[in-house]
Amino acid sequence: MSQVIIASQLDEDYNDVIRARLATLHPQAQVIGVPVGVPSDLPPQANILLLRPINVRGYTAPDTPPPGWPYGAQWVHLVSSGIDFYPQWLFNGPPVTTSRGSAADNLAEFALAAIFAASKHLPAIWVQDSQWQFTALRPLKGTTLGILGFGAIGQRLAQKALALGIKVVALRQSATPFGVDGVEPAKDIHDLFARADHLVVAAPLTDATRRIINRDVLGSARPGLHLINIARGGLLDQEALLEALDSGRIGLASLDVTEPEPLPDGHPLYTHPRVRLSPHTSAISTHSKDEIADTFLANLQRYLTGLELANVANA
Repeated sequence: MSQVIIASQLDEDYNDVIRARLATLHPQAQVIGVPVGVPSDLPPQANILLLRPINVRGYTAPDTPPPGWPYGAQWVHLVSSGIDFYPQWLFNGPPVTTSRGSAADNLAEFALAAIFAASKHLPAIWVQDSQWQFTALRPLKGTTLGILGFGAIGQRLAQKALALGIKVVALRQSATPFGVDGVEPAKDIHDLFARADHLVVAAPLTDATRRIINRDVLGSARPGLHLINIARGGLLDQEALLEALDSGRIGLASLDVTEPEPLPDGHPLYTHPRVRLSPHTSAISTHSKDEIADTFLANLQRYLTGLELANVANA
């Protein structure tokens, strides 16, 4: 294929990284910046679309595509791993691929940072005067990490945790082997919550998994469980979580995601003493430009050579 015209919703500094890499991979390729949101009035010559999340921060795309969709697009690449931020009609046309795995290490490191912070009482142990009080810090070695969902994020997290001497128990929807030596399977979600000291939610949000962590599941938790959600807020019943935090069944919740995002001012999760809330930032890194480019350009090479695309969402 000679003509490669990429319509990109990425910021221009991200586009510039892709342009620089394309100079070697495919010098004739062009990257044209287009507005974010529902794609409309794309350049007629564009045959590839780089798309940012649409259904975010309270906005929901219309149930029907814009007139003319998909224009000249032959392939749509999502710069996110999940597909729940996009309208269903997007998946009824050209092949749609995701950036699955591009931020897996970032997310795994964030989850481990939350575990370290909880176990080592950070930042509470920092001192600001001469009145030093010693605090016993909990070792990570020998504790049990539960992982709900075992895709690229779960795999990276398990590998890192096992290297620290942490026991890992995991649960995934499919019967596919974990592929990481030393990971124990949980019987079900109740068994997973009952065995874990720290539990990381890394599952996709679907109709089947929405609010999968409900009052009944939280009731199965080992008392004092540290719950970490780096996936989607919709997986968790937030009212049930607040009840479990108040009762002490859940000792701490480190939440990088909520529903909705952002939470409205005054929401109790902002001020609960057992909640650590961050603004859905765990996947973002100082290397994100290259990480997104790596995933997209690897698939572009497949596209140019006629190979099957990776991470196809609507196959």
